[in-house]
Amino acid sequence: MKKSAKKRSGAKARKPARRLVPRSTGWREKRAGGAVVLISPALEKLKWAVHGFSTRKGGANKLDGARVLNLGFTEWDSPKSVEENRTVFLRALGAADRKLITLRQIHSDVIHRVDKIPEQPLSGDALITRVPGLLLGVQTADCVPIILADTKGHAVAAVHAGWRGTLARIVAKTIGRMHMEFGTHAEDICAALGPCIARCSYEVGPEVAAAFAGQFPQARDWFDVPRELRHSMVEGEIVAGEGPNPLKWLSMLPPGHDAPPPTVQLDLIAANRWQLRDAGVPEKNISDSGICTACRADLLFSHRREHGRTGRMLSAIGIL
Repeated sequence: MKKSAKKRSGAKARKPARRLVPRSTGWREKRAGGAVVLISPALEKLKWAVHGFSTRKGGANKLDGARVLNLGFTEWDSPKSVEENRTVFLRALGAADRKLITLRQIHSDVIHRVDKIPEQPLSGDALITRVPGLLLGVQTADCVPIILADTKGHAVAAVHAGWRGTLARIVAKTIGRMHMEFGTHAEDICAALGPCIARCSYEVGPEVAAAFAGQFPQARDWFDVPRELRHSMVEGEIVAGEGPNPLKWLSMLPPGHDAPPPTVQLDLIAANRWQLRDAGVPEKNISDSGICTACRADLLFSHRREHGRTGRMLSAIGIL
C-alpha cells in the first residue's frame, strides 16, 4: 500500500495579487520591471498599436516616504528621476525604442498633429498622429486621459480632458481633427478612458454646472446634487441665474436670502462618453477603467485627494 504524500511543513499558500481594476471592465494589469500598467482590452487587440495607462506603482523615487512612479516634472521630484521613471514605463509598455511626445497641458481645446519630434515644446491638450515610431502621451492626476485609435486608418490620439477641456468638447474636436487630417470615420474609432476622479469624489462649484448647462442639454444627468437640495430641483431642467447662487434649482430661498453656493458633483466619464457617442463612436467601442483616482490613492495619483502634492501618470499610445 502506497503511502500518501505528506504536506510540506511550513509551506504557505501564496495569496494571489489583489486585482487593481474591476473585473467587469475587462481591463487588465500588466506588471513589468516593478511597474504596473493598465491595459484596455479593445486597444490590446490592435496588433499595429501599443498603449498603456501608468499607475503610481514601481518607481525609484519617493513621495512622502513611499516609492512612486512619477512621470511628470513636478516641484518635489528631480528631472533625472522623472526621465528614469519614464524609461521604466516605456519598457513596461514594450516601447523602449519609441519617441515619447507630451504636451504642456493648458486645459484647452488645442490639438496638435505630430509627424516628428517637435523642435519646441507644444502647448495644448490633444495629440494626433499616423506616423509609426512616435508615442503620444498625456499626463493626469484626476483629469480624464482618453486614448483614441482609428482601427481602419491606423491613426491614434491622446487627449487630456479636465472639466474645462470637457466643456470645450476637446474629445469631439479631436475626432473632427482626425477626420480632417487622416480621413478617420468616427464609427471606426476605439476609445479608452483611463482612471480619473469619479463622480463620487469630484465636487465643483455651481458655476461649473451652470456652464455645462449652457452647453449641453444632457448636463443634468452628469451632476449629483446634495441630498438636502434634491427636492428643489426643477424636473428635467437646469436653469442658470445671476447672483451668488447661479443655479436657482439648488435653492428655494426667497430672493435676497440666497445661501452660499452649494457644491455639486460632476461625472467627467459620463460627459466624455456622451461626447464620444454624439460624435459617432459606437457605444461598444468605448470603455473606461472604472477606477477613481481619489478613491484609489494607493494605486493612482490624485491632485485633489493629495492636496496638490502628488505625481503624474502617463497615458500613451503609438503605432508600431
